[in-house]
Amino acid sequence: MEEELKCPVCGSLFREPIILPCSHNVCLPCARTIAVQTPEGGAAAAPLDAESAAGGGEHADKLSLYSETDSGYGSYTPSLKSPNGVRVLPLVPAPPGSAAGAPRAGAASSALTCPQCHRSASLDQRGLRGFQRNRLLEAIVQRYQQGRAAAAAAKCQLCDRSPPEPAAVLCEQCEVLYCAACQLRCHPARGPFAKHRLVPPPGHPAAPGGGEAGGKAAGGGGRKVPTCAEHDLENYSMYCVSCRSPVCYQCLEEGRHAKHDVRALGAMWKQHKAQLSQALNGVSDKAKEAKEFLVQLKNLLQQIQENGLDYEACLVAQCDALVDALTRQKAKLLTKVTKEREHKLKVVWDQINHCTLKLRQSTGLMEYCLEVIKENDPSGFLQISDALIKRVQVSQEQWVKGALEPKVSAEFDLTLDSEPLLQAIHQLDFIQMKCRVPPVPLLQLEKCCTRNNSVTLAWRMPPLSHNPVEGYILELDDGDGGQFREVYVGKETLCTIDGLHFNSTYNARVKAFNSSGVGPYSKTVVLQTSDVAWFSFDPSSAHRDIVLSNDNQTATCSSYDDRVVLGTAAFSKGVHYWELHVDRYDNHPDPAFGIARINVVKDMMLGKDDKAWAMYVDNNRSWFMHCNSHTNRTEGGVCKGATVGVLLDLNKHNLTFYINGQQQGPPAFENIEGVFMPALSLNRNVQVTLHTGLEVPQSVKQPKLPSN
Repeated sequence: MEEELKCPVCGSLFREPIILPCSHNVCLPCARTIAVQTPEGGAAAAPLDAESAAGGGEHADKLSLYSETDSGYGSYTPSLKSPNGVRVLPLVPAPPGSAAGAPRAGAASSALTCPQCHRSASLDQRGLRGFQRNRLLEAIVQRYQQGRAAAAAAKCQLCDRSPPEPAAVLCEQCEVLYCAACQLRCHPARGPFAKHRLVPPPGHPAAPGGGEAGGKAAGGGGRKVPTCAEHDLENYSMYCVSCRSPVCYQCLEEGRHAKHDVRALGAMWKQHKAQLSQALNGVSDKAKEAKEFLVQLKNLLQQIQENGLDYEACLVAQCDALVDALTRQKAKLLTKVTKEREHKLKVVWDQINHCTLKLRQSTGLMEYCLEVIKENDPSGFLQISDALIKRVQVSQEQWVKGALEPKVSAEFDLTLDSEPLLQAIHQLDFIQMKCRVPPVPLLQLEKCCTRNNSVTLAWRMPPLSHNPVEGYILELDDGDGGQFREVYVGKETLCTIDGLHFNSTYNARVKAFNSSGVGPYSKTVVLQTSDVAWFSFDPSSAHRDIVLSNDNQTATCSSYDDRVVLGTAAFSKGVHYWELHVDRYDNHPDPAFGIARINVVKDMMLGKDDKAWAMYVDNNRSWFMHCNSHTNRTEGGVCKGATVGVLLDLNKHNLTFYINGQQQGPPAFENIEGVFMPALSLNRNVQVTLHTGLEVPQSVKQPKLPSN
C-alpha cells in the first residue's frame, strides 16, 4: 500500500495532498514547484495560493514556460528531477525593483500539469487553494505513519542480538513476538505449532485494531468535521454529481452549483461505498488468483531447478559416453599408426643391414684388388686377374637399379577423415529445441550465369547451419529497376528463369523459410541478359509437316501446303534482327517471313490470321500481309541463295524486312505491341536456314518503293 501513499513528484509520503481535476493527487508543496505559466496578454497573474501571495511567493510560483492547454504541448525543460522521475521546475527569482505580489500588465496566468497523466489544469483566482484537499488520503497517511512507528517499536522477544530485531509476527497462542529469523528457528509451521495463529505485531497497519488506534492518535481523539472550501462556516451536506465534489447549502444558493445535479451527501456516500466494495470484490478475486498464480510460479521454479539438474546430469552422461567412444576409437587408430610405424622401421632396418653387408663385401674386395695392383709380379697377377675381374663385375651387378633407394617413405599414408564427425559435433543439439527461422542463404556466384534471355541462379545455406529449411523463395525484379516479384518457391537450390527481356539488367535475391517463419534476404546479385538473341526453330510448337534439321536451324516441309514454324525466343522489348538463307527454291513458291504470337494458326500461310505479321515473297515481288490483307507490293523476289532479313524494333513498335540487304519498302507494320516470336511459313519446295545472334544493321540501302 505504501506506493499508493507516495507523491509522484517527490517520491515521499503525501504532505497536504490536493486532488487534481484528473483525479490524481499531488503534495501541495510539490504543486507549487511544478506549476507553469501561460501567456495571457494584459491579464494580471493570479497567486497560486493564499500563502504565495505574501512575501514574494506569488512570483516564485510563476515560471516562464507555456502549459499544454495554451501552447499545444505539455512538455517542459526543467533543471531538476525528483527521486520519482518527475521533472521539477526551479524557482525564478523576482526581478529587481519589483514589488512582490504586485500584479503586472501582460503577466501570465498559471497552470498545473499532472505529473502522471500530463493533463493541464488552469488555476483560477484562488490559485492552488482552488483544488480540493484530499483529507481522506491525508488521514490514511497519518494512520500509516503511526502504525509503522508502532510496528518499529515492537521488538522480538527471543532475539540474542543487541538491540533485538523488529518483530515480524505475534503468536496469539504463545503471546510472543518473533522476528523473521526467530520465527523460523523457534516457531516452525509444523508439529504442535502448525495450528497456532500468527498475526502482525500490535500497531502494524495490517494488525487488528492497528488502523483504528493510529487513526485516533492522528485525529487527537476525534476527527474534525470538514467545512466547505469556499464557505468556511458551512459544513458539507450535499454532493454535486456534475462537478463530482461535495458542496454546502450556500454553494447551491449562491455559487456555481445552483443549476447542477445535486444529491444528498450521505446517500451518495453509501452508494459510492457500495460501488467501491463491489469493484473491490472483483479486484479481490483477481488478487486471489494472482496469489495462486504466484504459488504456481514458485512451484514451477522448483520444478525447473530440479529438471534442470536432471537434464544436466543426463547431458553430462551422454557427452561422457561420446567421449568414451571417441577415446576407444582413438586407441584403435593409434594401434594402426603404431603397426604402420613398426612395419616401416623393420623394412628400413632390414635394408640397412643388407646394404651394410654388401658395402662391407664390396669394400673388402676393393681393398684386396688395390693390394693386388700394387704387386710387381706380372705372372702372379695374370694368374688371378681373370677371377678378380669377374668378382668385381659380379659385385657391381649386385648394386642393381633401386638397390640404393629406400623401400618405404617417411610419410604415413594414413589420413583421418574427421570432417563428418566434426560437422556432427557442431550439429549436436537438442531436437526439442524451438526451431528458429533459417539464416541468410549464400549465393554461389560461380554458378550464377545468363544465357540468351534466361538466367540461372544457385545458392546454398551457410556451413554449420542448425536451423531446418523447408524451402526457398527466389525474387527477381522487372529488369528495369522495378519491384521484386516471386519467380520460384521450392526446395531446390538451383533455378533457371526463362522468357526474360534481352539486353536487360536483372536483380535477384533469395530467402529461406521454415515452420517458424521466413529468414532474411540474401545479398542481391546483378545479372545481364544477352545483347542479341540466339535461337532456333521450335520443334515442339511446329506443325507436324515441318521437317527440321541442322540442330533445328534448317527447316523445310513435307506438304505442298504452307505450314508454320516458330522460333524458340520470345520478344517483348528491344531491337532484334535475324536472317533466313534460302537453301532451295523450286517451282516459284511463296514463303512468308515475319513474327507471330504463340497461338498463331499453323496450317496456312503466315499472316492470314490476326496473330501474325509477315512478308510473303515469290521470285519477283513481295507483299506485306496481316489478317489476310495484302499491302505494299514491292519489286524484288527471292531465289536459291537469297537472304531475307527481319528487323523487329519494339522500341519504335514496327517491323522491317530486307532481301539481300535491300529494305523492302517502309516499315511493314506500325504500333506493334506485345510478345512475339520469330515465325516462318513454307511448303516442300522451299528450304531455309536460320541465322541468329546478329547485330542490328547499322547502314541499310535505300528501300525499294512499292510498285503500283
